[in-house]
Amino acid sequence: KTGIGMTLLPVLYQTSGFGGLPPREDQARFIRSTDNMLSLLQQLEPVTRAQQAALGLAPHSLRAVPPDSLKAALAGLHAMLPKAPVHIHIAEQTQEVDDCLAWSGQRPVQWLLEHAPVDARWCLVHATHMTPEEYAGAARSAAVAGICPTTEANLGDGIFDMPAWLRHGGRWGIGSDSHATVNAAEELLMLEYSQRLNLRQRNVLGGGAQPQVATSMTLQAVAGGAQASGRAISGLAVGQQADFVVLDARHVALNGLPADSGHAAHVFASHRTSAIADVWVRGQQRVQAGRHALHEVAQQGFVLARKALLQGA
Repeated sequence: KTGIGMTLLPVLYQTSGFGGLPPREDQARFIRSTDNMLSLLQQLEPVTRAQQAALGLAPHSLRAVPPDSLKAALAGLHAMLPKAPVHIHIAEQTQEVDDCLAWSGQRPVQWLLEHAPVDARWCLVHATHMTPEEYAGAARSAAVAGICPTTEANLGDGIFDMPAWLRHGGRWGIGSDSHATVNAAEELLMLEYSQRLNLRQRNVLGGGAQPQVATSMTLQAVAGGAQASGRAISGLAVGQQADFVVLDARHVALNGLPADSGHAAHVFASHRTSAIADVWVRGQQRVQAGRHALHEVAQQGFVLARKALLQGA
């Protein structure tokens, strides 16, 4: 109804640690068997297709999905949907790396590249703690690195080495793992600033054909995000879905600036109060002057749902 473009990625979670450690009591609510997950995907496939959404799978992590289950789940998914995306948390924290080494003698990304069919369908979420060899190997696989800058900052996970990734032609997109922030401009700002702090230099992700840092980052993130979502949304081009936003030139962060500086101001100056005025999805306008077409209906529905919950309590 809202027009949000969606890729649905049910999360497979089975164990509490490497080596098949049984789930904790508080994890029981989201544990699924592999057969149960494949049955769920079969039920979801016609629904997502009818709604022009994409369907894939998110094996949560190597610590949460044992090798045999990972292999079976991937085989079942791609027998059903050969191009379906696969997202997995990998090398997010140093503790995960240490635990994986103790279990297998290999680091998480190293193990995954040697034991799973990692290719352009995959999104390696976080991938923060990799060796130079892992950066090279993961980039060669054509997988997308799913960077979640505000989440990684919020959790104190560490900083992805973007220059190392780009040296090997790595593809990347941005996301929000724990919803610490849900704002693309702020995620891009955090990504660039974290690189500057780490490297003690400026304009890390600019240069080449797109010297403007904001434009360079956005084009790369859009391409990587389209690949990771398994949907044709990689820009205003033939064969791609007509998804785009319109910035408000009267916004305080943009007003009076040269036209070619507006996008940079949106990313680096307006993230707290978005300069996005209009949103179009599949060629249909969904947001106009900052207001969604279904705003009133959604607001009324929210109030009624909250009232029902409070009465039930």
